[in-house]
Amino acid sequence: MVGEADLGVEYRPLTLDPSDPDDERALAGLRATPHIEFNDLRGLLAAEFGRLNDPPDTGEGAYDDRWVYYPWRRSVLVLPGPRTFRAIRLDRNRNKLTRAEQDRLSTVTVGVVGQSVGHAIAYTLAQEGVCGALRLADFDELELSNLNRVPATLFDIAVNKAIVTARRIAELDPYLPVEVRGGGVDAETADDFVDGLGIVVEECDSLDIKLLIRESARRRRLPLIMETSDRGLLDVERFDLEPDRAPFHGLLGDTAAEQLRGLSTRDKAPYVVGLLGARDLSARMAGSLVEVGETLNSWPQLSGDVVLGAASVATAIRRIGLGRPLRSGRTRVDVEQALDALADPEIDTGECPADPESDDQAGTTTDRILVCAQRAPSGGNIQPWSLHSAPQETRITLEPRYTTAMDIGCRGSAVAVGAALYNARVAAAAYDILGTHEYLAGTEPGSPLTAVLRHGNGTDPVLAADYPYALARETNRRLGYGGQIPATVLTGLAAAATAEGARMRAVADSPGIRAMAAVLAESDRIRYLTPLLHREMFAEMRWPGDDLTDGIDTRSLELAPDERVALQIGRRADVMAQLHSWSAGAALGDYARDRVRSSSAIVALTFTDDPDAEPGALTGYARAGAAVARLWIQAQRSGLAVQPMSPVFLFSRSRTELAALSPAYADRLSTLQGRFLEILEVPEQDSVALVLRLSYAAAASVRSRRRPVPGADSRR
Repeated sequence: MVGEADLGVEYRPLTLDPSDPDDERALAGLRATPHIEFNDLRGLLAAEFGRLNDPPDTGEGAYDDRWVYYPWRRSVLVLPGPRTFRAIRLDRNRNKLTRAEQDRLSTVTVGVVGQSVGHAIAYTLAQEGVCGALRLADFDELELSNLNRVPATLFDIAVNKAIVTARRIAELDPYLPVEVRGGGVDAETADDFVDGLGIVVEECDSLDIKLLIRESARRRRLPLIMETSDRGLLDVERFDLEPDRAPFHGLLGDTAAEQLRGLSTRDKAPYVVGLLGARDLSARMAGSLVEVGETLNSWPQLSGDVVLGAASVATAIRRIGLGRPLRSGRTRVDVEQALDALADPEIDTGECPADPESDDQAGTTTDRILVCAQRAPSGGNIQPWSLHSAPQETRITLEPRYTTAMDIGCRGSAVAVGAALYNARVAAAAYDILGTHEYLAGTEPGSPLTAVLRHGNGTDPVLAADYPYALARETNRRLGYGGQIPATVLTGLAAAATAEGARMRAVADSPGIRAMAAVLAESDRIRYLTPLLHREMFAEMRWPGDDLTDGIDTRSLELAPDERVALQIGRRADVMAQLHSWSAGAALGDYARDRVRSSSAIVALTFTDDPDAEPGALTGYARAGAAVARLWIQAQRSGLAVQPMSPVFLFSRSRTELAALSPAYADRLSTLQGRFLEILEVPEQDSVALVLRLSYAAAASVRSRRRPVPGADSRR
């Protein structure tokens, strides 16, 4: 008889190939060992494989069959080969997960620390087949009180929790590699645990280990996910995309792991509340924390909450593994709250559904045109216009009262007006009332420019196709992932600009992008150090508690912790004056430099002045503004993140204008402007309307809002 010590380990089945002489001898030993049960499932599974619609060609035959011995069950199962086995087991995933997606996910190795909540997560990942290997860690043994949430049995009591999980997964899929760290994770082993992983799931109770795991994951640029079984709280920390991101989203500040080690359950409570938020805990969880150490041994967890959390984590891992957008942050999948919002379902009457942009669809067609126009981009989100609509026309009037010093001669405002007119044309085309449009100079009292769209009965399929994108357009200031923009995409962007009478000039090579980063970073430094420009820059910013219907929501700056600190310092005029006196402050350009360097391209929209118009006439800028809107929409349609860049010299057309803008730095700005035009190869006769940073990046965390449109429902 074969010795049982040679037949696998306590959590891993032994897979035997009878065509291998050594495996055949082991199999013979098993057959000769009393009380070992054999169960041949090949016939049943072959029949099931035959019932599959569109079965894959696994390339396996009878010679790939395996005998799988489970020592803790004293049982042998006879199974088809791994590809056939998984084709059957995962067939019902299709097409929520396609076979190609399952193949891609099978390359991901996931580590799960903590096997109470982590047991349900690891098993769900194995059950869905969304990983290729698992690494499990827990030092603790299963107790009866764990069985309220751990899907184990009485037979598992006193067995290491990670082994319990691994055994259960092995009985689901013996071909899935599972590694167990029964000693758990500590300061000496945290780095070793995360080495070789693709994703880390952290579900342990020890606060110091939670922090250590995050620090290890951050050093190795690994995404980390944690689910907390109260109100469906899910945390995602994309250290792979943001290696400088603070652990726990910065909620514990500078707390070190040593401060968290060895705490009693009661002593952990303040930190737990700090992480979860006293106001966001469910009433029952918050009340239970008060009772910990009194009437309760520890905080409560329910099996249903744990299972829900496993589903949330599995969904997040699918998105990461498939390269779909998933940013760092926190969300809740709160079933209790959802049940409070139960409502009767809508009955399908067979009518065409409403436009998916429902918040922007209330009101009349002319209202919708106004709302779409209001979604156009403008420098600092100042929305430098007034909008008026009548049955016969829509008018967009430039309002100089909104302009800033950098908006020399209202040129930037004219670009915004042109973009708003483009959006209005798009909406009019979508609702079949498109007519002619024109720009009128000085026809409105106090305004140098008015854009007019006449309502007709026409349409334009190309314009109409931009309508949902115009409503969804956003600025994305996240760091880019790098990556080259395909030539076909750049060609499409250039065509969008040309369609509106402008030209796109792009820098998409690494040396050019780095050169542009240096120019734009130095321009930002000058903006900080010029008192008027500094004052106006921070006047545009909107902070928590401010009215967010105009200006730049500071959350949209997508700041890393060190950048938030820098911005707080950057707000201080006295500090900027000191840096100016030192001829210092190079770090003031870091934000722009880092983002430009992470880009895939920098593009400028340029136009040639009408020879019959006065130099710097606003109609040229307005027409280029329409090109800005059209190109921006095309970029987002192509999967690109778009951020406008506003160098101080953007709308300057002379050395005199630069001197009025920043007397102390006029010469430096003139040099920067020359270098900027040289990098982009802008001819002397052309003017620049706007500069855009294009990148591949995670989704923006917030989207800018707009002022209400008089007479229209302007909810966003």
